[in-house]
Amino acid sequence: MAQQGIRAQQREQTRATLVRESRALFATLGYAGVGLAEIVRTAGVTKGALYHHFSGKEDLFRVVLEEVQREIGERVATAADAYGDPWDQLTAGCREFLTASTAPDVRRIMLVDGPAVLGWSAWRAMDAAASARHLGEALTTLIEAGVIPAQPVTPLVHLLSGAMNEAALWLSSPTAGPADLPAAQAALDRLLQGLRAPRGPVGE
Repeated sequence: MAQQGIRAQQREQTRATLVRESRALFATLGYAGVGLAEIVRTAGVTKGALYHHFSGKEDLFRVVLEEVQREIGERVATAADAYGDPWDQLTAGCREFLTASTAPDVRRIMLVDGPAVLGWSAWRAMDAAASARHLGEALTTLIEAGVIPAQPVTPLVHLLSGAMNEAALWLSSPTAGPADLPAAQAALDRLLQGLRAPRGPVGE
């Protein structure tokens, strides 16, 4: 039993090493610029070990993308949870998404290679299960509270998600400068404010 536990631990360590090293390669060279031979050489394992855990490079990339999306989701949730008011949670989460997505490795893996490698439909489904799901839940809470006028949530999720993804691509491009992130966050705040239901006069 002890021996089986050791082998299981070794297999998990091998898998984690493959994910870690391939993530670094994908972030630096891009999916198309990385071969399986380079991945196994960098990870210090055999191709057989790689195929024991993954069906191929695309399967490995999918796991890397899931890891990146999970980390972004955790950062967004942490930023939102720092506030008690649902509106503040929405705006803080959206601002953090922009900040987190501007990292070069996140941009390359999540926004550039993700849809190109897996196809738009598969990438969109993964995004919907991660950040888009949290965005939908936040918007639903605000609609139910009357902060945002009653309306279908799905169109709002797609519009806001698309806008933030596009902004993140721009912010992490060579054409963007240090002042552009706070400017984009301010513009996002104004965009979100436009969703709020009109407030009546004081005393109503």
